[in-house]
Amino acid sequence: MNWFAKIPNSRRSATGLEWRLWRKLPLIALVGTALPLLCLGLIYLGTDASSDAAEARWLQMMNYVVGGVIVFHLSMVATVGIGCVIVMVMKGPGYVADGYQVSHSDQPRAAMETDEEASSYRLPDNERPQ
Repeated sequence: MNWFAKIPNSRRSATGLEWRLWRKLPLIALVGTALPLLCLGLIYLGTDASSDAAEARWLQMMNYVVGGVIVFHLSMVATVGIGCVIVMVMKGPGYVADGYQVSHSDQPRAAMETDEEASSYRLPDNERPQ
């Protein structure tokens, strides 16, 4: 069975923003991670090593804020990357899906289907949606 059988004469759609964005995602992830870390480094350079408890608490809070910003940014980059992949797949060539017989079609049958044929298309009673 060929899992990647293309539909004959299927066309790909023109590429758009998704490829430009896909190529920039590593740079966006790197810059979006480096900037908060750079700001945190500047905060540490600007503070005194022998600080009181309130300033130490504030520095620890800044660590958490920068960590949250980085995690949020990387999750957004991953979300945009997943969106780009979905758009790329949807714009690609069409593939043949699993074929199966259905009880209806665009063209009427020459003869009525038998009860056995009709029952072979239906789900068993215990698998039918309620």
